Amino acid sequence: MRTPLALFFISLGVVATVWWWLAIPVTLVRAPIDPAAKLECVSYAPFRGDQTPHDPDLIVSPEQIAEDLGELARISKCIRTYSIDNGLDKVPELASRVGLKVLLGVWIGRDRPKNALLIDTAISLAQNHPGTITAIIVGSEVLLRGEMTVSDLREIIRSVRPRVDVPVTYADVWEFWLRYREVGADVDFVTVHFLPYWEDVPPRAEGAAARVDHVRMQMAAAFPGKEILIGETGWPSHGRMRDGALPSRINQARFISEILERAKRDNFRVNLFEAYDEPWKRRWEGTVGGYWGLLDGADRQLKYPAGAAISNYPFWKLQMVCGMVLCICVFGAALLTLRRRRSWPRSAVWMAVALSATVSGVLLGISTDKMLHEGYGFDGWLVQSLLLATGIAAPLLSANALMSGRALPAFLEVLGPPKVRTQLFVTNLLGITLIVTTLIATQTALSLVFDARWRDFPFAALTMAVVPFWTLAFLNNSKSGARPRSEAVFTGLFAIAALYILFNEGPHNWQAMWTCAVYFLLGDVLWQARTVAVAEMASKAARRRLRCCLRLLSPAGPPQAAPNRRQPLRRASRQTSSGASATTSATRSRARKFRARSC
Repeated sequence: MRTPLALFFISLGVVATVWWWLAIPVTLVRAPIDPAAKLECVSYAPFRGDQTPHDPDLIVSPEQIAEDLGELARISKCIRTYSIDNGLDKVPELASRVGLKVLLGVWIGRDRPKNALLIDTAISLAQNHPGTITAIIVGSEVLLRGEMTVSDLREIIRSVRPRVDVPVTYADVWEFWLRYREVGADVDFVTVHFLPYWEDVPPRAEGAAARVDHVRMQMAAAFPGKEILIGETGWPSHGRMRDGALPSRINQARFISEILERAKRDNFRVNLFEAYDEPWKRRWEGTVGGYWGLLDGADRQLKYPAGAAISNYPFWKLQMVCGMVLCICVFGAALLTLRRRRSWPRSAVWMAVALSATVSGVLLGISTDKMLHEGYGFDGWLVQSLLLATGIAAPLLSANALMSGRALPAFLEVLGPPKVRTQLFVTNLLGITLIVTTLIATQTALSLVFDARWRDFPFAALTMAVVPFWTLAFLNNSKSGARPRSEAVFTGLFAIAALYILFNEGPHNWQAMWTCAVYFLLGDVLWQARTVAVAEMASKAARRRLRCCLRLLSPAGPPQAAPNRRQPLRRASRQTSSGASATTSATRSRARKFRARSC
């Protein structure tokens, strides 16, 4: 028992150490959100839960908006809105009650009559709330979306400016401002969107604030005499990596802290994107679209209270304990199986159990965290839940199979005909877990090939499932038998998809590299699959076909059974009718040739 006991304590120690390292907090020089030094401005949208601006019948209640604005007034001097639909026309009045200034946005697009109606409403609001509305933003990224020509946009801006006493501007990404510089002549100041994470070549979070400041100076040189307002900038707290840009709580807090410090030092205005997390954006932008907020979208509380250290895993102790419990359960499953084994397993088997237990114990908390943040909609929650379930079941079932000396079952032995199907319940359960893992891995791999921009990398839960399968295939793999075609097809698919994903995502995206490594590992597991039942069935079928062909090609017809010498031979009846004459030799020859071609 010395070897398994030592491996058990080593596994627990590794789980605890890794979680302690992952949860190391960071204390920034400047707090990202400090009520003593309020933000200049922050983007605000009131939508919660399933509420979405794409619902034309939705009217957000004034009470809900007032609750949000009361909270935002504690940390910011101003809010920026994007529309006056869905009840947002009440924002100026409610903001004035709590002392907030408003950059009033007007969402324009292809619908010209609606554009005119919204602009008239915005002008009326600016006239009725002159001390609250400090500027009107006519359109947001309408050129980027291709919903309006430059000439039409300029005409709308010029029609608004004489009718209001506040500055008028237009907001778009910095590349489109440089492409259509003529719009700068029609605005009072230039509102630039710069989200480093969404750049074609995104920078790492550590250098993102410097990149924003560099672009701001480039814009100031392109539009001399115009104030440059950074109308949108921020960093996501959850989601997939893009190149070297990693969304995380620490990276979001670091970026906010650094950009605010630069704004204070160089005296320029920044509007942070955004106030609250918006879950509805995840349907169109993936997980990362819903986690740009400074405040949580569910409980509406600050993510980073002033004076508190910031960690990527604020509940790391609970995640560590759950991982250690799973580690204990994996060793427990191995010991329970050992009771029914006559001989003591070799050290390699115990090392495989320890590897599965350690990997699962470390990644359980990460997988659960990813499921809670990446699961959206019924289909999303179903895939995430099944993937986590396979990640938990795989190490337990693989430990049982390792100790029993059983090989990983092939797909045919689980889903095939009764003659080749395995009868052991635990083996069937192990095979079903492998099949579910393979199907989910296929779905995620194809998504990352054909729709990669919005897709998350399932590296954590997939590793929990694949590593135990690989140890089992490596140690208990059957060397005899035939390689099933289905497993070979999936192996090729994973290899091709992984190579494409590596090429598409680049070498700086460690989430992509990790996920592709797991795809290759799963492909190796499936490539090693063998099944004796398939080989025996194929051999029997070949022998039957050969006997059939030989019998049909024989001139004497099918071979007859040898007569029993102890019994007298019976004479065949010689009575024949004139209408039932014997088949001619030519007819029999043609029949044999036809049957031979059939064989």
